Amino acid sequence: MHIFLTIISFIAVWVRRDYRNWERMYPTMQYIALGNLTYNFLCAAHWLWRMSPDIDWYNFTLLEMGYTFVVFPATALMFLSRYPEGAGFWRIIRHYLCWIGIYVGFEYIMQAQGTIVYKYGWSLGWSAIFDCIMFPFLRMHYKKPLLTFLLSIPMALFWLWLFDIPTHIPIEKR
Repeated sequence: MHIFLTIISFIAVWVRRDYRNWERMYPTMQYIALGNLTYNFLCAAHWLWRMSPDIDWYNFTLLEMGYTFVVFPATALMFLSRYPEGAGFWRIIRHYLCWIGIYVGFEYIMQAQGTIVYKYGWSLGWSAIFDCIMFPFLRMHYKKPLLTFLLSIPMALFWLWLFDIPTHIPIEKR
């Protein structure tokens, strides 16, 4: 499933010709990648969700690199490339709901297959709530990157607090 999502993300960007917008969207593509890297760093010892490789040779490191550097940036690119700029309220809401639905739908399938595992109270419901925040943040980052970074800090602290994620990293003495 994970390799499939990586390949399908690449193909979708190509078929939809969204790659033509990559230079304008590049900072937001980096923002979403940075978000995933930050999660992996802060939650390495206390992860809330973790992708499980579904193929032996496609280990956790390769899997996370696929999501960080292909799937998530492709998501930002496709989401922003087709954002209904200047459209009515309901068309914009439909755009958000479509992307949230895509993310929740694929995660539901991954949960059913056992290729995503939850711990410490995280669930598909929390992922859906996170997606409802993530997509507006992607749009906000595209329009106002500095403001988004400033708002991302308290948002990250909120999630750390809510799920009681330890922020200290024990250092082993040699």
